[in-house]
Amino acid sequence: MELRILGPLGADINGTSIVPTASKQRQILALLALYPGRVIPTTTLMEEIWGDQLPRRAHTTMQTYILHLRRRLTHALGPDTPTTTAKQLLATGHGGYLLHTTPQSVDVHEYNRLTTLGQHAFDQGHDEQAAHTLRHALTLWQGPALLDVRTGPVLTIETMRLEESRLVTLERRIDADLRLGRHTQVLAELTQLTAQHPHHEGLHSQAMVAHYRSGRQNTALNTYHRLRHHLINELGIEPTPHLQRLHHAILTVDPNLHITAGPRHTSTFNLYAA
Repeated sequence: MELRILGPLGADINGTSIVPTASKQRQILALLALYPGRVIPTTTLMEEIWGDQLPRRAHTTMQTYILHLRRRLTHALGPDTPTTTAKQLLATGHGGYLLHTTPQSVDVHEYNRLTTLGQHAFDQGHDEQAAHTLRHALTLWQGPALLDVRTGPVLTIETMRLEESRLVTLERRIDADLRLGRHTQVLAELTQLTAQHPHHEGLHSQAMVAHYRSGRQNTALNTYHRLRHHLINELGIEPTPHLQRLHHAILTVDPNLHITAGPRHTSTFNLYAA
């Protein structure tokens, strides 16, 4: 079984998709796919698809949804896998249901493995390896997590967590590229990202440094002022001391801004940490 979360929901057995068209069954499959081999309590599944408005025959309806999913599994298994049944793959556990498959069958597992390796390389100062590994991790994304699944209260939290992880990984990959002196190569990407995330100080710090190193001091300063405007007018806060010190360094043409790599393996945002 192959499961895909990082984009449209995907689930294949022997090349045959088992993803249902019914929205509630898609929610159930998505939640089970996020935690392969782990029992997801029936109460959690019901909360996901109905919230706090449970129908009168919620348990019976849930069993019907599971039955429909198992029928799709049976069809995909076909006659070539007689030793494996749909009820074994989508099993009933203590108080819930689970997908009997390995974490390695889910794209999220490979993404998490690569981000861990990339972060370790980054912390050790192996910037080329970090940039390559984190870039590979990001290629696993085919769009927003569970792009074509209607998300209830449980999946909404899960997709928000994944999207935050994606942004952190992207920021760290850009950090590695900046430490490698690739400031001109990331300018267009950072221009788009700062527009999409007008309050994100990490991305703005990267854009400021990239513009400065590309000979665009005025653009770097304008990036700071645009961020400060958003923070003050929309959130009522000033930029953090890190950003304020970075802004001062750009104003005073601090020569340390041109050091792309050094003994301190840090993020761009922490260049001027206290």
